[in-house]
Amino acid sequence: MVFRSIFDAPEIRSEFEKAGVSLQFIPVIWKHVVKNPTCEWDDIPSLPSAAYSVLRSKFRPLTSIVDSVIDSSDGVTTKLLIKLQNGAFVEAVVMRYDSRLGRYDGKTRPGGPRSTLCISSQVGCKMGCKFCATGSMGFKSNLSCGEIVEQLVHASRLSDIRNIVFMGMGEPLNNYTMLVEAVRVMLAPPFQISPKKMTVSTVGIIHAINKLHKDLPGLNLAVSLHAPVQEIRCQIMPAARAFPLEKLMASLQAYQKESQQKILIEYIMLNGVNDEEQHAHELAKLLETFEVVSDLTGE
Repeated sequence: MVFRSIFDAPEIRSEFEKAGVSLQFIPVIWKHVVKNPTCEWDDIPSLPSAAYSVLRSKFRPLTSIVDSVIDSSDGVTTKLLIKLQNGAFVEAVVMRYDSRLGRYDGKTRPGGPRSTLCISSQVGCKMGCKFCATGSMGFKSNLSCGEIVEQLVHASRLSDIRNIVFMGMGEPLNNYTMLVEAVRVMLAPPFQISPKKMTVSTVGIIHAINKLHKDLPGLNLAVSLHAPVQEIRCQIMPAARAFPLEKLMASLQAYQKESQQKILIEYIMLNGVNDEEQHAHELAKLLETFEVVSDLTGE
């Protein structure tokens, strides 16, 4: 029998409702599991008897395990290889930094140590981007809500996670329903991560962008643009053929007008492909009416 993760929010809500168990017990259970991921259900005190019955028959505290942990030589980055119950693997990466480094307006920056978690949303990816290792795998499967959230549970045992970026394996907006459910779990107790501290990156799935702000208001949007014209974009991102640049930019304009938030534009500069002066001028023209934050990477 395949058990579900306790963090599969739609399933635990449905099963509790059928059993007549109040949904107010769900955050209590989540809090206990986050603190005690190897617990047994009987370890959680003061639940209704019907709740224990549902939990024992259908759910596990965690359905994934950390197969390996690899630290970078400078200790700033930690990669978790996570094995799912079906035997597949996904990666999550903890990135640490100190927001006090550097100066702003002549003054020391406020803040302190921070940890950001890069989360996967799929096993493999169907987008086929030429610069992405996951793209060469092809698409294997979507992650469930629980499998997405469990990455945060595992990472939280290594570091105090303050920020979430959906920039790991997979195209998050191609697993839209589970993405939305997982983010809503992370917004709620016991995690209570602010939507301003979460970013979803996409190659530009237009129909999903069009409803993202309504479903997840306040969330940050990042777009893997990587080229200022459709022809080059299709060359390095084959999936861009389904999302013409003109229509994508119109969608982003509508998103920004509705959300009143800046959009993060991601751009990998590939030698001799999209890094000429002409491309810089075209990019500036393309984005001149937007409020954006840029993330440029060179290869």
